[in-house]
Amino acid sequence: MAERKTKPTDAKVSTFLDGVSPEVRRQDGYALYDLMRDVSGVEGVMWGPSIVGFGDTTYTATDGEHDYFVIGFSPRKASLSLYGLYNAYAPDPRFERLGKHKAGAGCLYITRLEQVDLRLLRDFAEEAWAAGKAPGT
Repeated sequence: MAERKTKPTDAKVSTFLDGVSPEVRRQDGYALYDLMRDVSGVEGVMWGPSIVGFGDTTYTATDGEHDYFVIGFSPRKASLSLYGLYNAYAPDPRFERLGKHKAGAGCLYITRLEQVDLRLLRDFAEEAWAAGKAPGT
């Protein structure tokens, strides 16, 4: 079995975010970092080369149990990818009011933070953190 790439690293989040381009994506990355740090009360950690995760939890997959973060994001080239805030199996009808976004099985994709309701996005992050945070986190 291949080793999982999505695991915590010692890389500095600020170094990663400073290298994000274009500038608007970098600014949105820092804004998401601040939002998720405020919601979680913990500092973000790099998970793999391009995901900033907050908190620790475990999940069970067909190949066993795995460590993962509770909420997180990645400022990718095409869009901001947010993890832990969207459940495709039980989508929240409030997402219709969020603003311009796309959703995948477990990800929320936003092109620009200015195109969404940040208060509602924060609500989703708070609810996801409360539902998924592991004891001691």
